Order: sequence, then structure tokens, then C-alpha cells
Amino acid sequence: MEFQDVVRRRRMVRKFTDEPVSPESLQRILRNAHRGPSAGFSQGQAFLVLQGEDLHEFWEFGAQWSVESVTTAPLVIIPLAVKQHYLDRYARADKGWTDKSESHWPVPFWHIDTGMAVLLILQTAVDEGLGALYYGLGPAATTRLRTDFGVPETHEPIGAIAIGHSDEPEISPDASPRRIARRDQSETVRYGRW
Repeated sequence: MEFQDVVRRRRMVRKFTDEPVSPESLQRILRNAHRGPSAGFSQGQAFLVLQGEDLHEFWEFGAQWSVESVTTAPLVIIPLAVKQHYLDRYARADKGWTDKSESHWPVPFWHIDTGMAVLLILQTAVDEGLGALYYGLGPAATTRLRTDFGVPETHEPIGAIAIGHSDEPEISPDASPRRIARRDQSETVRYGRW
């Protein structure tokens, strides 16, 4: 698939068939997620892959911030941001921030870089002929991830990505893109000065 087609076709899918995601597709998705940008090559991203019985356990609490039909997805990837990797990396001699203070960071790059990995996951899913939905997890779900799945305190879940074969023929009539017009670039892009 051409890159522009991937970008154009990427949307949030909320209903999936029961067809499993192939191991080859899953491996390609994960390989591409690891190819995302990473400040100082800190590589502060991790991914919890849930399928089968693990996924059934996750659905007990992991769909509270999304629509019920998302639980038809046969695969969920939990992207995790690992701040300490960034603080440690930038304390090395070639970066020179020996105190490991967060104050050096104008924004939390561990979240930004993990978000870029999420986009690569979403785009790769489209390229594999799959649908995907990224959604947030609430505090209770994060607590359950830690207790039920052993996610370390150093790894911060930034959401969940449900992946599978789409069971939506097109964008549903009540979807945001049907109800809200995309902002024109003249409203969002400035050249030279604001």
C-alpha cells in the first residue's frame, strides 16, 4: 500500500471480526513500533501484548473508557513510556545532564516518543489490512495492569491499542469525522510568523 493511502485510510475502528491477527502481522507491527524516533536514542518505550486468556482478563477492566464493541478485538497492545531511560541516557557523558533532573526537559519526550510509536502501530495495522483503535486508560485500569499483569512502576501505560480485522464497512454515521468538519490548514498552519 502506498504511504499516502495508509495515512488517508487510518481511522479508529471500534468493532472487529473474530478473525485472529496473524503472527506475521503482529511481528511487523512491533518491529515498526521500535523504529520510531527516540530522543538521544533513549529507547524508553515498552509494549505489553495481550491475546487469548490474557486479553480476556484485560477486558474485565480495560474497556471502561471505550465502547463495548472494542472487546471484540483479538489483540491489544499497551504502549508504556519509561521516563528513567531518558533521564539515565541524558546523564551520560555525551549529553552532560549529570543530575538526571526532569527540569531539563521542556516537555516529557518519553510520552511524545511513545506516542510516535503508537502512530507507527496504527499505520502499520492499516498497511496490514487491519483496523485499530487507540484509547486512554483510567487510573483504575492502570492499577489493574500493574497488579494483574506485573507492569513495573517505572513503566507508565499511555493507553491501549485494540487491533483486529475491521467489522465496520465504513465510518459509522455517528463518528466524529462525520459530525465535525476537519479544520482547514488555513486555520492551523502559519508560515514565518503567527
